[in-house]
Amino acid sequence: MSILSGWRAFGHVLHSDPPKNPWGGKASGGDDSDKGDDSGKGGGPRNPWSYPPNGRRAKPGASSALDDLLKRARGGGGPNLPGVPGRSVVLIGIGLILAVWLLFTSVWQIAPQERGVVTFFGRYAGVLEPGVHMTLPAPFNNVTKVDVQNIREENFPSGTGGENLMLTGDQNIINLAYQVRWNIGNPQDYVFQIRQPTETVRATAESAMRGVVADVTLDQALGRGRTVIEARVQQAMQQILDDYNSGVRIQGVAISKADPPDAVNDDFKAVSAAQQEAQANLNNSRAYAQQVIARAQGEAAQFDKIYEQYKLSPEVTKRRLYYETMEAVLAKSNKTIVEAPGVTPYLPLPEAARRTIPDAGAAATTPPAVQQGAN
Repeated sequence: MSILSGWRAFGHVLHSDPPKNPWGGKASGGDDSDKGDDSGKGGGPRNPWSYPPNGRRAKPGASSALDDLLKRARGGGGPNLPGVPGRSVVLIGIGLILAVWLLFTSVWQIAPQERGVVTFFGRYAGVLEPGVHMTLPAPFNNVTKVDVQNIREENFPSGTGGENLMLTGDQNIINLAYQVRWNIGNPQDYVFQIRQPTETVRATAESAMRGVVADVTLDQALGRGRTVIEARVQQAMQQILDDYNSGVRIQGVAISKADPPDAVNDDFKAVSAAQQEAQANLNNSRAYAQQVIARAQGEAAQFDKIYEQYKLSPEVTKRRLYYETMEAVLAKSNKTIVEAPGVTPYLPLPEAARRTIPDAGAAATTPPAVQQGAN
C-alpha cells in the first residue's frame, strides 16, 4: 500500500507543477525569462538540475524539487480527507474488505432441503446440516450446497417429438417413451464421484431399459408386462449407480407410451383388431360349450334320480312320466274330450263362450243336452 501511495503522490506532483522546457528556449505559455546556461547567458541548452523548477536559485540548505518528489513518493504527502489522516483511510478500507470477505466466506445458511459439502483446500471435510454454520474463510474452507429433496425428472426421448426404438426379445421393434425420477441420496458422493450427474443418469437409464426390453416379448411390452419392466429397470439402474458411488437414488420409472414404429402402426392396429376379434369369438364359443355341458349334466342327474324311483315302483313311475309328458304336450293346444254315448259328439265350446246370455229366460229354453254337455 505504501508503494501505491507513493505513485499517487508522484502523480500529484506532476499534476501540480506546470511543464517547463529544461533545455532552454520557450515553453508553452512561457516567455524569454527562462533562457540561460551556467554562465547566465541565454540562447543555448542548460543543465536542468542547476535551477529549481520555478527558475530561481534555491537557498542554501533548502530542499530541491527532486527531494520533494522523493519525499512525497515515500508517503509523506498525498490527498487526505478533511480531519482524517491518509493512513486511517487505508486501514478503514482494508478492514471493510476483510469484514466482507469473512462474512461471505465463513458464514453459511443451509436451507432445510439442502446439505452443505465442506472442503478444506479441495479435500472433503464434512457435511453441514440445515441451519447457520461457521467455517474457515476461503480459500481454506469452501462449501457446496446440494438440494437433496428436489425430485429431478428425465424424459426419454428428450423433447416433444421423435422415436425411441428398441428391439424386443422376439425380434420385434417397439417405440418406447418413459420417464425416470431421481434425487440425491449421498451429497458427498454426488459432489466428488461423478462429474456430470444428469448425463450419467440418462446413459444409465438408456442402458437398463434396452437390456430389460431385450428379455421380454412384444406383447408383454405393449400390455400386461409394463409394470414388471418398470420395476426391473429401476432395480438395474440403482445397482449400476451404486457401483459408481454416484450418490443418486432412483425414485421410479414410468412407461408413458409403448407402440409399434410409426411406419407400421396402422397395419399393426389392424392385426391387433383381428386378433382381438378372434379371441372374442373363441371366448363366446367356450362360454356356449360350458352352457351346453352344464345343461346335459343337469339332465343326466335328473335321469339318475328318476331311475332310482323307477326301480322302487315301476308302474307308478311310468304313469307319472306319462301324465307329465301329456301335460307338457297338451298344455298349449285346444282340446275336445268325448266320453259316454248320448253326449253330443261335437260341441263348439269356443262359439258358446263367445255368446252372451241376455237373461235367465233364454237360459231356460236351452236344450237339456246342451246344458249337460256344457256341464
